[in-house]
Amino acid sequence: MQYPYQIPDFDSYKIAYKRSVEDPEGFWADIASHFFWRKTWDKVLDWDFETANTRWFDGGRLNITENCIDRHLTEHADQTAILWEPNNPAEATQRISYSDLHKRVMLFANVLKEKGIKKGGRVCIYMGMVPELAVAALACARIGAVHSVIFGGFSAQSIADRINDAGACAVITCDGAFRGNKHIPLKPVIDEALKSCSTVHSVIVYHRTGEAIEMQEKRDCWWHEEEQIQINAGNLHCEAEEMESEDPLFILYTSGSTGKPKGVVHSTAGYMVWANYTFVNVFQYKAGQVHFCTADIGWITGHSYILYGPLSAGATTLMFEGIPTWPDAGRFWQVAEKHRADILYTAPTAIRSLMGFGDDIPAQSNLSSLKVLGSVGEPINSEAWHWFYEKVGQKRAPLVDTWWQTETGGIMISNLAGVTPSKPTFATYPLPGVQPVLVDESGKTIEGNAVSGNLCIRFPWPGIIRTTYGDHERCRQTYFSAYPNLYFTGDGCLRDEEGMYRITGRVDDVLNVSGHRIGTAEVENAINMHPGVVESAVVGYKHDIKGQGIYAFVVCAGANAAEDAAVVGIKHTVDKAIGPIARPDKIQIVSGLPKTRSGKIMRRILRKIAEGDVSNLGDTTTLLDPAVVEEIKAGRI
Repeated sequence: MQYPYQIPDFDSYKIAYKRSVEDPEGFWADIASHFFWRKTWDKVLDWDFETANTRWFDGGRLNITENCIDRHLTEHADQTAILWEPNNPAEATQRISYSDLHKRVMLFANVLKEKGIKKGGRVCIYMGMVPELAVAALACARIGAVHSVIFGGFSAQSIADRINDAGACAVITCDGAFRGNKHIPLKPVIDEALKSCSTVHSVIVYHRTGEAIEMQEKRDCWWHEEEQIQINAGNLHCEAEEMESEDPLFILYTSGSTGKPKGVVHSTAGYMVWANYTFVNVFQYKAGQVHFCTADIGWITGHSYILYGPLSAGATTLMFEGIPTWPDAGRFWQVAEKHRADILYTAPTAIRSLMGFGDDIPAQSNLSSLKVLGSVGEPINSEAWHWFYEKVGQKRAPLVDTWWQTETGGIMISNLAGVTPSKPTFATYPLPGVQPVLVDESGKTIEGNAVSGNLCIRFPWPGIIRTTYGDHERCRQTYFSAYPNLYFTGDGCLRDEEGMYRITGRVDDVLNVSGHRIGTAEVENAINMHPGVVESAVVGYKHDIKGQGIYAFVVCAGANAAEDAAVVGIKHTVDKAIGPIARPDKIQIVSGLPKTRSGKIMRRILRKIAEGDVSNLGDTTTLLDPAVVEEIKAGRI
C-alpha cells in the first residue's frame, strides 16, 4: 500500500506543516480522501474550544473496519495483519492474514449481535494480550458498538467503576492470562466486579489458560461455543454498520484527579485519520515491514499503534503477550530478531529496566532488521535515549521520541524517523495539524525560542478528545477551562533555540525551590546519568526554608551496600548536570518504584510518602508490586 501523504524529507515536512496551519480544512480533506467512505463529509471541521466541542468530517459515513480490513483484501488478502508472539517462547506463533482477520471479525461480530448487542451499546473488554482481544475490539466496531478495553490487571472495584460509568451491556474476557511465569485470573475478577454492576447481561469468555472458573447460567458463555453456533447456522458474513463520522468508536478510562474514572471518548473518522497519519509518518512505515509495539491494548498506545494505526495502513503489527524480562531479560530483543522486526516502539521505563541487565543482553540478538526505534509514555532521559539508540539500534536506527496523550488519540510532537532532526530527550517538532503554544501561569503566550512554560494547543486536530463519557462538563473543565480558547495538556515544556520542544513533565511535577522552577523530569534525567543508577523518581515536599525541597527515590544497580557513596555520587552528578540548586535534599535508595502494570510510576504515592502523609495512599492493588510501597514507607528519610 502506498501513502501519498507520507512526508519524505524535512523540506516536505515544512511545506506540509505550513499548509496544515494556513489551510487546515483543505489539508485534512486531502488526507481523508485516501480512506474508504460510504458517504463523504459535508463539512470538514466545526469547533468551539469554549464549549469543548469539535467535529471533524461532519456528515461523512463510514465503518473503521472497512478501512482496517476490507479495503486491503483486494491486493493484500494473504499478507499478515497480526503477528502474535505468545508469552511462552515454546508456544507457536500465530500469523493472521487480512483475509483470516476479516473472517474472524465477521464471525465474532455475529456472536455479539446474537447476544443482543447493537449499535451504540457499550462493551467492556478485559482480556490478556491474545489475538482475540484485537478481534473483539474490531468486531465491536464492525457492528457499531462502543468498546472500552480495560487493562487485564485492574482490581474488581476498578473494573466495576468503569463498567458502571459506561453502562456496559456486555463483557468480553478470558478465563485467565499468562504474564511471565504467572497465571493471572481474569474471569474470577470479572465475577467479583459484576456483583455491583446491574447493566451487564452477557459475559463471553475466551478459553486461554484452562484454569477452572465458574460460569453463571444464562449470563456467561464460552467464546468458542458461541462461534460454533454461528458456523453451524451459516452466519459467516457480517455487513459493516454504517457509522457517522462523529459516532463514538471507543471509551478509554484514565486516572483523574478525583477518584471517579474519566472515560475519554474518541470518534470514528477523526481518530482513524489521525492514528493512520501519525503512524505512517512518524515511523515512516514501508509496505511489508513488521511493526513491533510492546504496549498493551488496554492503553491508548495499543489502540493507536497496535490496532487502528497499523491496520488502517495495511501494515503487519506484532502483538506480544509476554513481559520483557521472562524467561530472561533478552525477550524483547529475541522477539525482534525472531520476527525480523523493522520498528520497535516501547517505553522509557522498559528501556531503563533492561539497561540494568547490561549491554551484553541485546548484543546476543541479531537486531540488524531494526530500522526505527520509538519511545512512548513519558519523557525519556538522556542515558536511556543513548543506550537504546546505541546498544539496540546500533547507532543506525533513528529514534523517535513521541509525545502524546490518551486524550490526543495519537502522536502530537515527534521527530519523523530519518526525515526530521532528532535530539536526545527532545520530542522535537509538532506534527502537521498540531499548533503548540507555551503560556505562563496567567495564560499569557510566551513567544520566541529558548523559553519554557505550560504546553497548550491552539487549534483542533482530528484525533482530539470529543468528550468524557456521560460528563461533558468534566471534559470542558479539565482540558479547555484553564486558558481561554486553548487545549491545556497539563504538561510543562521547553522550546529551545531551534524551536524544538522538550516535555519537562506534568505541571504539578514542577518544583519551586527557592523561587526557581525545576522540572522533576529534569532532575530525574540528571540523577539517571549516574552510572550506578537504574531509574529514579523525584517529587517535592514541604521545606521550611526553600518552600519545596527535592526528594529523590532511586533504584541502584546491584546491592545497596554502598548507599552512602551512591548518595554522594548522585548529588555530585546533579550538581554537574544542572547545578547545586537542583541537588536533591533527600535521596532514598529503594529496590523498586511503585508502578502500574503499564509501567507508569505513581508519583502521587511518592509525594504522600515524602510529605509524611502515609495514612491514606489510596488503592495500591493495581500496582505491579504493592509490597514495594511498604518498603519505601519503612525506609522514609
